[in-house]
Order: sequence, then C-alpha cells, then structure tokens
Amino acid sequence: MIKKTVGLILLLSLSLQTFAWGPTGHRVVGQIASSYLSCKAKRSIRKILGTESVAISSNWADFIKSDTSFKYLDSWHYINIKAGLNNEEFTNYLNNDSALDAYTKLNFLIGELKNKKTTLEQKRLYLRLLIHIAGDIHQPMHVSRAEDLGGNRIKAFWFADATNLHALWDDKLIEYQKLSYTEYSTNINHVSKEQRREWQKQPMTEWFFESYQLAEKIYAGVKPEQKLSYRYNFDNVEMLNQQLLKGGVRLAGLLNEVFK
Repeated sequence: MIKKTVGLILLLSLSLQTFAWGPTGHRVVGQIASSYLSCKAKRSIRKILGTESVAISSNWADFIKSDTSFKYLDSWHYINIKAGLNNEEFTNYLNNDSALDAYTKLNFLIGELKNKKTTLEQKRLYLRLLIHIAGDIHQPMHVSRAEDLGGNRIKAFWFADATNLHALWDDKLIEYQKLSYTEYSTNINHVSKEQRREWQKQPMTEWFFESYQLAEKIYAGVKPEQKLSYRYNFDNVEMLNQQLLKGGVRLAGLLNEVFK
C-alpha cells in the first residue's frame, strides 16, 4: 500500500509539468463533455471506465508520461504544420497525412473504439487517449509549428515568472482564473442547442484548422522575452474559454457518435 501511495504521489507530481491544457484545462473539457453525453454513450463509457469520470480520465495520457513504456504516445498529442496554409491546403495536408500525430491517431482511436473485436482493456486505453487528444487539439499551440516545438522555444515572462508560449496556453492562463475545474466548467458552459449542433457537425479537419488559425494569432501577439500580465489575460481569456467550451462540446459529440 505504501509503495502504491508513493507511486501515486510521484505520478501526480509529474503531471504538474507542462503538457497540454494542464490538468485543470483537460478536466474542464471532460466535465463539459459529460453534460452533453447521450444515455447510450454514458452507459458505454461506464462499462469501459467504471467509476472513473470523463473529467478525471482526461489527464491519464499526460500522467502516464512518467512510464517510459508509453513513450510512443508522445507524438499523438499534437500536429506540426508549416505556417501560411489556407483552408484547402490545410485540409489536403490532413487528408494525406500518414504521420503519428494527433489527427491520424484520433481517427485510429475512433475506428478501434467502434471495432467490436477490440478488447475491454484496449478500449480503456483508447478511450482515455481519445478524451485527452480531443482536448489537446483545441489548445491552439498543439496545431502549430515544428521549428519552435509548438511555442516551447519562444520564451516569455508571465508576470515575474519565466515561461514559454506553449506553457502559457497550456496552463498559465487557465490557472490565473483561480477556479476549480468544476467552477470553471459551470462558468463557461453556456451554449445554445443550435450552436452545440453546429460545432458538433463540423468535421475534425475544421477543428484542427480553427486551432491552426488561432495559433497564428497567438504567435503574432507575443514577442520573444516579452513580459505578459493583466492585459494579455484580458485580451485572450475569451479565446481561451471558447476553446475549452468547444473542446467539451465536440468531445461529447464525438463520444456520442462512437457509442451510438
């Protein structure tokens, strides 16, 4: 029991490193998604995850990075695409994509979860990954440039703390709101049925292109070593909240489709 407790503490401490959205952001996406699941999807997810909620499951793919046997999953969290592509060029790239990235692996996960031959153990892995990666791609810096590792090499300051552009959007802005994931979800989860249907019917290529366009705006809005604080939050919190909300709504639509 002691060993398990120590292992859990170590795992949780590792999870606090910067990954994608950070624990709070991913849980916000998962919590919002849970509010729009169909009855059939809820039952199917319960059979796979047991008492583990979608919100808590959403961080598994980052927590497991502490286990080197799962190193192969690293490239599944993002996609690197050169700047300057229009919608058609971007979509053509995705349609011909064969790399081990967020787009190809999301499609793989959807197929495997629909496959009746997939074992329960495999479904648990695949569902946890799908929940996480669907959240990842709504963090714009996960659909960005290879040369700076999705903004990781663009240094900046968040108030007095040294950080980088990727980490700023992963969790610095989210944690600045000083809300628990349930409080955050409740605060932003206001969307009409019409808007929800519109977001959910959009193909995944559009989700990626939307983040790609937002990433370009984020790049343009920050200079290397720039000191960012109150004004940056004021200018960007609406975009941040919109992406978290869209991530949750679209994840729900995706899960409803997988488990229909």
